[in-house]
Amino acid sequence: MSRLLGGLLQKAQGLKEKAKKVKAELKAMTVESSAGNGAVKVVANGDKQIISIKLNKELLENPEDIESLKDLIFTASNDALSKAGVIQKDAAKKVLGEMGLNIPGIF
Repeated sequence: MSRLLGGLLQKAQGLKEKAKKVKAELKAMTVESSAGNGAVKVVANGDKQIISIKLNKELLENPEDIESLKDLIFTASNDALSKAGVIQKDAAKKVLGEMGLNIPGIF
């Protein structure tokens, strides 16, 4: 019984260390999304944080069209975060698989 518990604790510690490493790797990865034919570009990291937003100057020339600008920013941001989420899921599946923890339906 204690050998089983020791093995589980060792696996848990290994998983914790691997997760820490993967989190750092995810933070360094980036994904980009754009909207409005490239008028708005959003970059997010693999930790699902927006790290930059670039706007085409022409978008700012018409202040009456602010709602369209907001929509483009939301669209590009949500898409970038969705892409980052896919990267996170793939990384988590890989870590769990390497640890021999294949849990159906976890993602």
